Amino acid sequence: MADPSAPNGPSAPTGLLAPTGLVIGRFIPPHLGHSHLIAHGEARVERLVVMVTSRSGEPVPGALRVSWLAELHPRVRVVEVRHDLDTDFADEALWARWVALLRSRWPEPDGPHLVFSSEPYGSELGRRLGARSVVVDPARAAVPVSGTAVREHPRDHLDRLAPPVRAWVEQNWC
Repeated sequence: MADPSAPNGPSAPTGLLAPTGLVIGRFIPPHLGHSHLIAHGEARVERLVVMVTSRSGEPVPGALRVSWLAELHPRVRVVEVRHDLDTDFADEALWARWVALLRSRWPEPDGPHLVFSSEPYGSELGRRLGARSVVVDPARAAVPVSGTAVREHPRDHLDRLAPPVRAWVEQNWC
């Protein structure tokens, strides 16, 4: 099999693609950097799953983030993963709980084979899931934005949001 992380493009022959891939995040809110990451993954796997982690009390409901991502990326499978877990990358027991939760919500019969991320935890998550990690634009040079930046200064980043997300942010955060 060819290197599944090599640039294949969306119309590449199926035999050159890895079977499954995973993109995971909070997506609060989804921005064009997330779309860049998802498109990168989509071009390299036969089936891409985007897991939206959500918990109560977040500033954007998980179901809304899922609906936006499903609308923006109709060829990927978007799954909400509700949880009450903290994030502590030094806590082995917590890692085990996260991996068990993600496995319990994994909708495909096999995989993931590749984990796509621009975050430092992506490589470790890939290792723990038995997948290859593909780091995508960790410096955020392709689309210079982060969810934190959007949340802290929404007006400054409206041009980095897809229309349905932008409309919601303008109505609710600006």
